[in-house]
Amino acid sequence: MSKIVIVFTPEYLELELKFLRKHRNLLDKYYKMLKILETNPFYPSLRTHKLHGRLNDFYSVSIDMQYRVLIKFVLRENQLIPVDIGDHDNVYTK
Repeated sequence: MSKIVIVFTPEYLELELKFLRKHRNLLDKYYKMLKILETNPFYPSLRTHKLHGRLNDFYSVSIDMQYRVLIKFVLRENQLIPVDIGDHDNVYTK
């Protein structure tokens, strides 16, 4: 598999900034997750899984057991587009 490109939209970058300001203790885990995601989006520690129902176009990737990043795969171009970040309940209920 070739390297994955993570495409950050302006909307996501705003969410990311708010999240990381509030959760400075997760900075290292978050950046480690992104690095792993670029090389292997299905690495076991990420717990990547496809969502169902109204979120069936998205996948969830774990930062840790409480916090998730909602992503959209664009497989033909080897791109991942993060769309939301937050705790388990907030990411799945938006």
